[in-house]
Amino acid sequence: MDYQKVLAAAEGYRADMTRFLREMTKFPGESAGEREKVECAAAEMRKLGFDKVEIDPMGNLLGYMGTGKTLIAFDGHIDTVGVGELGNWTFDPYEGMEDDEVIGGRGVSDQAGGIISAVYGAKIMKDLGLLNDKYTVLVTATVQEEDCDGLCWEYIIKELGIRPEFVVSTEPTDGGIYRGQRGRMEIRIDVRGVSCHGSAPERGDNAIYKMADILQNVRSLNENDASDANEIKGLVKMLDEKYNPQWKEANFLSRGTITVSEIFYSSPSRCAVADGCSVSLDRRMTAGETWESCLEEIRNLPMVKKYGDDVKVSMYKYDTPSFTGLVYPVDCYFPTWVIPEDHKVTKALQKVVVDMYGPERVGPESTMKIRKGRPLTDKWTFSTNGVSIMGRNDIPVIGFGPGAESQAHAPDEITWKDDLVQSAAVYAALPTIYTEM
Repeated sequence: MDYQKVLAAAEGYRADMTRFLREMTKFPGESAGEREKVECAAAEMRKLGFDKVEIDPMGNLLGYMGTGKTLIAFDGHIDTVGVGELGNWTFDPYEGMEDDEVIGGRGVSDQAGGIISAVYGAKIMKDLGLLNDKYTVLVTATVQEEDCDGLCWEYIIKELGIRPEFVVSTEPTDGGIYRGQRGRMEIRIDVRGVSCHGSAPERGDNAIYKMADILQNVRSLNENDASDANEIKGLVKMLDEKYNPQWKEANFLSRGTITVSEIFYSSPSRCAVADGCSVSLDRRMTAGETWESCLEEIRNLPMVKKYGDDVKVSMYKYDTPSFTGLVYPVDCYFPTWVIPEDHKVTKALQKVVVDMYGPERVGPESTMKIRKGRPLTDKWTFSTNGVSIMGRNDIPVIGFGPGAESQAHAPDEITWKDDLVQSAAVYAALPTIYTEM
């Protein structure tokens, strides 16, 4: 592998990648509204000579380069979150901005930048004659990740029958290599009560009071330690091999957490006792935790058991139509996943990054204060499409992508032009190195 040629080719596309990202940023593209972004990216793929460009029935963009035996995929989600309070932005989030070093706009780090680098990484493979009969590259620009991470790949794998040998997630990694993430799930607790006139509350059964008791137990799950003295042992217990056979990976990913994210009620009026109360719980899961174990954990809380049949614990389901109108219902369970350090995919990506840039995180000088000193191989704090690809379907996933996780969903979101170039170079070299190992 002539890395210098790859690096020079990537540098030669710096201006093209900047232009492409600025064009993509002009379209809002929130989940289920990505059509214009998808069409923009598809046009770029066709212009660059991708061998096949398709938009599937869900709206996911699939671009193929090469015709070799092994399918290697580079995934990036094309949808974004909203912009929030516009007063927190110093520039228009869709018009964007750029200077010599950075590009700004909603979605540039999370995560259109990764798609841009993957598209041009595939172009570099073609330019330099790296494509051969050993592999075909698939670049995906997937939809609805922000609303329901992994839904797009559930469709791609189960309905289209596409199973790459491995997938590179191009989510932002701050110049590092990421090999896993905590999982998450969305839990709902519903509590029933009996309403009555507020002037005589003793005649009723206040659902909000019952929920208040339950939520103190939920809080204990998050805040307690694992001491035998605690009736409710905290989630931190999963870092201990006494409670979790997967404790080593749990310590790598960090402990699970739980918090209340929403609360709802029903009541005949402001002058009545509430006859219903519901909450949403955001549950982050570490290695060794499953959706079944997390639901049972809530059902076994002392106050949930106390109120018995008046309490229902369940998992949310996502069934929002995509921009094409397709509905593909899925449980709101997004499994933990982690690829081993000694996996061939991990070793191949480590070899490429170290050979190109050295044993420390890569990035422009202005980012080194934050990146330098952090492990080259690490994990995400947030969730990615890997929850489906590897978490549900056992297809290996490894992460390397331009931008910073801290920029995700933030006002004045930026990414770095050097990151785009460096990621494109790594992507271009990886399939050859992998297939030769």
